[in-house]
Amino acid sequence: MHWTNRTFGPSVGLVAVLTAPSRAVPRKRASSVGLKLVMAASGLLLVLFLFAHMAGNLKIFVGAASFDHYAHWLRDIGTPLLPRTWYLWLQRVGLTAAVVAHIASAAVLARRARAARPVRYAHRPKVQGSYAARTMRWGGVIILLFVVFHVLDLTTGTLNPVGDAQHPHANVVADFAPSRWYVTLFYTLAIVAVGFHLRHGIFSALRTFGQQSPRGEHRARAIALVLSVVLVVGYLSVPFAVLSGLVS
Repeated sequence: MHWTNRTFGPSVGLVAVLTAPSRAVPRKRASSVGLKLVMAASGLLLVLFLFAHMAGNLKIFVGAASFDHYAHWLRDIGTPLLPRTWYLWLQRVGLTAAVVAHIASAAVLARRARAARPVRYAHRPKVQGSYAARTMRWGGVIILLFVVFHVLDLTTGTLNPVGDAQHPHANVVADFAPSRWYVTLFYTLAIVAVGFHLRHGIFSALRTFGQQSPRGEHRARAIALVLSVVLVVGYLSVPFAVLSGLVS
C-alpha cells in the first residue's frame, strides 16, 4: 500500500499542477487593459492639442495682425524661463511620444485580437461596426501623410508659396488660394479622416473609462459625434474661408 501511494503520489501532484488555473491569463488581461489605458490617455492628449490648435487657427477671422501676433506668441511661451521656441519643441516631442504610444498600443492590441481567434477562415464574415471603426487604418495613414505635409508647409515653410515665418497669415492665405485647390482638397480629406478617427476614438476611450452600459454607450456616441463635428467644421472653416475670399 505504501508502494502504491509512492507511485501515484507524484502523478496526482502532476495532474494538480496541470489542471490548476493559469496565473498568466490575468496578467495578460491586465496588460491589455493597460495598453487600452495608454491608447486612451495618449489619444486624449492629442485631442486636447487638436482643439487648442483649432482655437488658435480661428483667430484668422479676427484679422491678420491678431493671427500673426498669436503665431509669434506661441514662440515666446515660457520665456524668460525657457529660451525662445523651446516650449514649441517640448510640445512637439511630447506630441510625438503620444503618437508613438498611441500607434504602438493600437498595433499590439490588434495583433492580440487576431491571435485570439481560434480559427482563421478563408472567407471572413463581414465585420459589423461603424464606418469610422472600419476606416481607422486608412484614416491613420492619411492623417500621418497630412501631418508630414503640414509641417513642411506651414511650420518650416518649405512647401509654402510664401514661406515667411514673420507673416503666418500670408502663408495661410497663399496656401489655400484657389489656384492651389489640390491643397484644400487634401486638407479636407485629412480633416474628415481625423473626424472619423476622433469619433471612434472618443467613443472607445469613454467605454474604456467605464461607459459600458446601454445608456452610457448612447451618451458616449453622442459626445463623440458632437466633438468630431465641431472639430471638422472648425478646421475646415479656415481653408474654405480663404478659398471663398472671406479671408484674404
